[in-house]
Amino acid sequence: MCQHQPTCPTADSPDREAARLTAHHPEQGWSLLCNGVLLFEDTGELLPDGQIIAPHRTLATGRAVKAA
Repeated sequence: MCQHQPTCPTADSPDREAARLTAHHPEQGWSLLCNGVLLFEDTGELLPDGQIIAPHRTLATGRAVKAA
């Protein structure tokens, strides 16, 4: 699927999110990567084979940082 050099990670690769964007629709909350992965703004993913990857965004710890 990918025509880039070096080629982008495949959809079943652990670093699949590093693939290049082919379509970006922030107003709708999703992007399509060149490996066929649909990446959603909540960090969930839909793989080309229909597999769903649950959102995996790290949560903020709630600690405030004070300016010096």
